[in-house]
Amino acid sequence: MAEVVLFHHVQGLTDGVLALADGLRSGGHTVHTPDLFDGERPATIEDGVAHVRGLGDGVIDERVRAALEGLPEELVYAGISFGAGTAQRLAQTRPGAQGALLYESCIPITGDWAFGPWPDGVPVQVHGMDQDPFFALEGDIDAARQLVETVGPEVGELFVYRGDQHLFVDSSLPSYDADAAALVVERSRELLDRV
Repeated sequence: MAEVVLFHHVQGLTDGVLALADGLRSGGHTVHTPDLFDGERPATIEDGVAHVRGLGDGVIDERVRAALEGLPEELVYAGISFGAGTAQRLAQTRPGAQGALLYESCIPITGDWAFGPWPDGVPVQVHGMDQDPFFALEGDIDAARQLVETVGPEVGELFVYRGDQHLFVDSSLPSYDADAAALVVERSRELLDRV
């Protein structure tokens, strides 16, 4: 069974993030859900972005470091939107990564924002909606396509769902899409079962 660290989005560690973790756990996997906002749950994406900016340099990185303390190196890194950036960085830079589940976000693997090359053989899935104003319309979907093309279909998968919602995997938010989220969990568990 896989051991997973799931990083929340900019609205914090919501009940919907915890429900997603439970969906992954239902396959027998261990899922850790660190709270990088120390209990804060911003009401909107904009409030969440402001909250992150207000924390100051290095606070999130220090909380991520603390969350990983005591965990094995052999982890699958997962994250939703803002949290996917952290998950992707760790999958690409921390030794022992077993896989990555990137929900509603993907950072390019080349260029100014890149963390470096994708590690050989580390499986990755990227999930997002085809009209999501953040994922599809701000270039993340293009970064995901580049990633999957670079690593090949035996390592990387991109799943695109019909819709225009951001944070559609969070059952506690109005943007939730139950059908798409159920597919996300099913497909994610397929990756987890392989690592």
